[in-house]
Parts: sequence; structure tokens; C-alpha cells
Amino acid sequence: MDIRGAEADAVDGVDRTPTVAAPSEAAPSDATAAAPKEPTKSALKKAEKLRQQQEKKAAAARELALRQNKEEENRRAALEEAKKVIIQEDPSLPRAKKIEIRDRDRDVVRLRPAQIDTAAADADGDESRRGSRVKVMGWVHRLRSQKDVKFITLQDGTFSTLQCILTGDLARTYDAITLTLQTSMVIYGEMCEVPPNQHAPDDRELQADYFKILGRAPGDLEAFSNIVAPGADPQTMLNNRHLVIRGETASAVLKVTDLVLYGFHKTYFDLRFRQVRTPCMVQTQVEGGSTLFDFKFFDEKAYLTQSSQLYLETSLPAVGNSYCVMPSFRAEKSLTRRHLAEYTHVEAELGFVDFDDLLDHLELVIVSVVDFVLAHSEGRALVEQLNPGFRPPQRPFLRMTYADAIAWLNEHGIAKEDGSPHVFGDDITEAPERRMTDIINRPIFLTYFPAEVKAFYMKRQDTDSRTTESVDCLMPNVGEIVGGSMRMQDLTELLSGYDREGISPKPYYWYTDQRK
Repeated sequence: MDIRGAEADAVDGVDRTPTVAAPSEAAPSDATAAAPKEPTKSALKKAEKLRQQQEKKAAAARELALRQNKEEENRRAALEEAKKVIIQEDPSLPRAKKIEIRDRDRDVVRLRPAQIDTAAADADGDESRRGSRVKVMGWVHRLRSQKDVKFITLQDGTFSTLQCILTGDLARTYDAITLTLQTSMVIYGEMCEVPPNQHAPDDRELQADYFKILGRAPGDLEAFSNIVAPGADPQTMLNNRHLVIRGETASAVLKVTDLVLYGFHKTYFDLRFRQVRTPCMVQTQVEGGSTLFDFKFFDEKAYLTQSSQLYLETSLPAVGNSYCVMPSFRAEKSLTRRHLAEYTHVEAELGFVDFDDLLDHLELVIVSVVDFVLAHSEGRALVEQLNPGFRPPQRPFLRMTYADAIAWLNEHGIAKEDGSPHVFGDDITEAPERRMTDIINRPIFLTYFPAEVKAFYMKRQDTDSRTTESVDCLMPNVGEIVGGSMRMQDLTELLSGYDREGISPKPYYWYTDQRK
């Protein structure tokens, strides 16, 4: 009812309230007329079946709760009993020798032969029939239980893991029963060969006689395997990178990276290059202003370096051919595998070479580093783990000009993203470049790119001023792995390059000085 209407009725004193007729007994209301029908037998049967199902579910839930409560009571009782099991190191045993898991030298770590048990070795007193008693420290990498036996795979961050076996009271202690992945511990025991038809890393195992927990890792919802579970989304993995790197794949990548970098250092040392440290905070760009991280260097504007090559070039007169292994930074907000905000950059500068010399050098370094990694027994195993069936690049690499690549792409019907054919001057994108490289299936030196798609300091080709003496090395199943070029030598040409890119030459005074 409109309230204002009610107020008006009250003012004029006239009762305008509408009347509602009462229902007559002779004329029943609609509610009485529409009385519910009796449910059918099939409906009653269906309802009864549903009721029985619900009762069964409720009974099962009660039974499950009772069973879980009982199991929890039993578990707590078992844990209380386990706390009563006290272990101590047996002072009558030989003093344990501290080793790393990767120690495999049989003169240092002797293994008890698989066919000889401990009792037999102790009975005859023959030390040569016993394994070395050692103590080893590490993190629990894998864990499984079998009756009164605990199988622990221990890792210490080296290239190897070690199977350790707890039996008897050792497996019944509170620490053993509550053991979690990534717990750090020290285990003492005898090194033994693996019994016939059994398997363990490096065909050896540690029969434990004592252990201690050094640092207990959390369990339940905070357990390592729950936080970085297999199949977790990429963002979760990135947010927990500190834990992800403990996994077999990420750990193997870190170890191979170490070997690759060592291979570069060794190769350049053998070639008599000098390693030079270059600045990370600079006031110049190298690869384009749009990808610079800028910050205030006290009262001046500065950037995180995109590349050390221009600074490295200044060292040539001082130390000769040189190289550096430094971080580079690119402010490209992207989640593709080709875009990294920070990465380790290996760069080298050579004096008194021509373009063919540069290509020969790149080929030599790439092949030498790969050969070094594969010649390392642990390196070869890690590469096989990460990339089964990997085949090292073979010399000579195919040499293809940019113009030939444009023609090849068009001849093979590989178009640009918009479906149009490639034309001279295009910056060939990753997808067609990768497809071409994978089809050819050989390492490729792609050379002589147009000046418009390359950096301002690259030397133009003498026979075609449109192109530069530049190169990208393309590897099958990977894509671009190396880029390089010859440098401009003429001052006027360099100043023209600054102007073309809209760069002020003022902060580059130190680089320009080398052309005077």
C-alpha cells in the first residue's frame, strides 16, 4: 500500500480502506481444492532407497571416523613407545671416516662383498672382508619403509646419492618413524656392495649402525612434496624456486651449468684469452633503450647493463684477446622461454681478425665447450638425464646469409605470422627461424643481417652497405645461442650510427675515443 495514500485517508476522516470478502463455506478456497495427491508406490520406493543410501553413507562415515580415531590413537601410542627406544654409537666399532657421497675410490672407501655378511666378517676378524665404516651427511632425497626396515636415499648436493638402510632399533626410533623428506642427518655405518638382483645408486649401500638428525624438515601440509608437488603450476614453482632446485631436474641443470661455465673458462684459458671484470652499472645502452632497467646512481641516471661487450672492447689494447662471464639484464616483461630479466652472459672480444676468423673462433669455442662437458663422466650422465640421445654439434657449421634464409623460408612456404611471405629487411622471428633450423638439422651461422635490425656499432659489409658483418648461431631444437659481429672502425660511421638510433654520443665518449 502507498504510505502517502494512507496518510491522506487519515487527514480527510473518510475511511477508504478496501474491503476483502471472506471466503464462503459453500465455495472452498483454491488451497482446499488443490489438496496433495497420495505419492505413488514408485516414488515411495525411490525415497526409501535414497534414505537407506544416506544411512549407509552416514554409517560408513561414522565407521571411518572411528577407524581413523583408532589409527590415530595407535599412531600416538607407537610414537610414545618409539620415544623410549634410545640409540647410541657403539664405541667398540672402528672410528668412522667422514666421506662425501661422491667418494668412490675403493682405496678410500672399501665395500664389503655382497656374499659376506657382517657376522661372518666379524667372526674371522679379516679386515679385508669388511667394508669401511664411514659417516656421511646429507638430506633425505627419497624415503620408503618395509616392515622394520627404512630405506633412505641420501644426497649432499654432489653428483651422487647413497642408499642407506636402517634396521632393528634404528628403524624403530621416534626420529626414524617421523622422518621426512629433506631432513638433514648424519648416518654412520659400513659400506657394502648391493646384494645380487638388488639395485642402488653406484651399486653400493650404507648399512647403518647409528644416525642423528641435524635438522628436521616439516611434514604434513608443509612437507616438501606438497609444496612443490609434481605438476604444480609454473607460478607456484617460481615462487618456491629455493625448494624446486632440490629436485633432480633443476639440480642437474645447475650442475651442468657449472660444467659449461668451467668449460668456457678452460677453453679461453687454452686460447690465451684474459678474463676481465666489467661494470654492471652503466650509463649507456647496447641493445636498445626500451629494454633498459634504469635507476638513480646518486644524482645521475644509470642502467643495469644489457651487455658488457663495449666495455670489454676497451680492454683489447691492455690485455689482448679477452672475455668475461657477467650478468646482463633486459627489461622485457615477458613469460616466454626466450626472455629473461637477468642471465649469465659469456662475451669475448678479439683483435685483428676478419669476419671469417670470427666465425671460425665461434665454431671452435662452441664445439670445445660441448666436448669438455661430455668428456666429464658426470657431465655426460647429466646431459643424458636432461636430454636423452643428445648429439654434439659437428664441424663445419653451415654458413647461410640472411638473404639466403629469406629465400629458403619462402621456398618452403614458411610465412610470417600474418601469412605474408618474408621480404628483405624483416627481422625474422623465432618460430620460422626455429622451423628452418630444425628442418636443416645442422648448426647454422646466419650472417650479414640488414643494418636496420642490428645494433648501431656493427660494421657494414664492404660489398653491400645494406648489410652488416653480423652473425647468429642457430642450433637445432634450441634456436639462437650466440650472436656476434665486427665493429665499426670509422669515427664518422660510428657517429652516424648514434644519430640513426637517436642516441646522444655524450655518455659514449670513452667508446668514441677509441675511433679517434
